[in-house]
Amino acid sequence: MHETPRPGGAPVRTRAERLDGLPFTTQHRRLLVGSGVGWALDAMDVGLVSFVMAALAQQWGLGSGELSLLASIGFAGMAVGASLGGLLADRLGRRQVFALTLLVYGLATGASSLAGSVAVLIVLRFVVGLGLGAELPVASTLVAEYAPRRIRGRVVVWLESFWAVGWILAALVGYFVVPASPDGWRWALVIGLAPAVWAVVVRWSLPESVRFLERAGRTEEAEAAVRLFEQARPVTWRGTARSRGRDRGTVDSGAQDPGAGAPALPGAERPSAAAGIWGPALRGRTAALWTVWFCINFAYYGAFTWLPTLLVQQGFTLTRSFGYVLVITLAQLPGYAAAAWLIEVWGRRLTLASFLGGSAASALLFGIASMGTVVQPWQVIASGMALSFFNLGAWGALYAIGPELYPTAVRGTGTGAAAAFGRIASILAPLSVPPLLVLGGEQYDLIVVFAAFGAAFLVAAAAAFALPEQRGKALG
Repeated sequence: MHETPRPGGAPVRTRAERLDGLPFTTQHRRLLVGSGVGWALDAMDVGLVSFVMAALAQQWGLGSGELSLLASIGFAGMAVGASLGGLLADRLGRRQVFALTLLVYGLATGASSLAGSVAVLIVLRFVVGLGLGAELPVASTLVAEYAPRRIRGRVVVWLESFWAVGWILAALVGYFVVPASPDGWRWALVIGLAPAVWAVVVRWSLPESVRFLERAGRTEEAEAAVRLFEQARPVTWRGTARSRGRDRGTVDSGAQDPGAGAPALPGAERPSAAAGIWGPALRGRTAALWTVWFCINFAYYGAFTWLPTLLVQQGFTLTRSFGYVLVITLAQLPGYAAAAWLIEVWGRRLTLASFLGGSAASALLFGIASMGTVVQPWQVIASGMALSFFNLGAWGALYAIGPELYPTAVRGTGTGAAAAFGRIASILAPLSVPPLLVLGGEQYDLIVVFAAFGAAFLVAAAAAFALPEQRGKALG
C-alpha cells in the first residue's frame, strides 16, 4: 500500500499506513486485552482437559486408549475449526467469527459438565474443538492488522502470552476444584462457560479489521475505525517508548526504527494472493509454516495434555501432580516476555528457531529427569519449567510471524490453514503417547516419549529458517 500523490503533490496515505504510523494507544490496549481475555479462556479450556483426564482415569477407570481418544477428539475439532474459521474470517469479518467461536466452545464446555458417559463427553469435546480451533488464528489476525508496524510482532506475542494466563487458571482450577470432590471435574467444566459470556463483550466492544472493511467496500466504517485509533491517547509503556514525541501523522519506515527490518515493500515486490497460499509466490513460506505448525503442535500437546496423568502414573498423588503442573506452568509467562522482547531485537525467524531449539533440549532433560524408580521432584519441576519457558516463547513467535506472511486477501485463510494442519499433529500426539510408552519399556518409557517430542521441536527449528524475515515490513 503505497502513497498516491495528490494533484498538488502532497502524498495521500492509505488507512493501513496511517495505522502503521500510530503509537501504541489506549485503543490498541483495549483490543489487545479484549482479544487476550478470549485467548486466555481458550487456553483454560484446553488446559482443563488434561486435569479432567487424570481425574476420570481414576473415577471412571479409563485406560490409555480412552484417554487418548478423549484428548485427541478435541484437536480433531480444532483442525476443522481452524480451517473454517480462517475462511469465514476472510468473508464475514474477523470480529464476527471471533465472537461466534467464543460462544460455540463456551456453551459446549458447559454442556460437557453434564456428560454421563465417555461417548457423550467425546462428542461435546469435538464441538468445543470447533470453536477453539477457529478462534486462535482469527484473534491473532485481527490484532496483527491493527498493531503499529514497528512493534507488531511484540504486540502479537503479548496477545499469545494470555495463553499462559489461561493455562495457569486451568492449573489453579485443576489443583483446587478437580480433586475437591467426585464431581470436581464437572464443576471445572462449568467454569468453562465463561467464554460464552465474553463473546458478547467481543461482539460489541472490539473493532472490525480495517483491511477487511476496505476489501468489503465498507469504506465509511473503515475510516471511522482508523480515526478512533488516531484520536486515542498514546500509552507510554516500555516497548513503545520510541513512539513518544512523534507526530500522529508521521509514518514509520524501517529506517526510522533502529534495528528494524526492511521498509514497506513496494507493491511490485509484494507476494500476490491471486493464486492462493499455494501459488508460486507463497508456496515456499506456506510449506515452511505448515511444517513448524505441525511439529510444535505434536510436541506441545503430546507433552502438556498428558503431563498430569504421566506424573500420577509415576507414583505422585493427584493433588501433588496437579501442584507440580501448576508450578511448571508459571514458567510460561517469562517465556513469553523474553520472546516479546527478542522478536523485535533478533527478528521473528531467529527468535522462533532459538526457542524451538531450547524446547528440544528441555524435552529431553524432562524425559531423563522422569526416568527410573526414584524420581527427584526438583529435577522434574526444573526441566518442566524450562520446557514451559522455551515452548511457550516459541508459540508467541509463531503467532507473530504467521499473519505477516500473507496479503490481506488470504491472511485469514493462510493462518487458519496452517493452524488446521498443525491440529492434525495435535490429534496424533495424544494417541502416540501410549505406544511410545510401550516402546520405551518400564525403564525408558518417558525418555522415549520426550525424546520424540524433542525431535519434533528440532525439525520445527530447522523449518523456521525457511520462513522470510518480516520484522519492520508493512502488511500487504
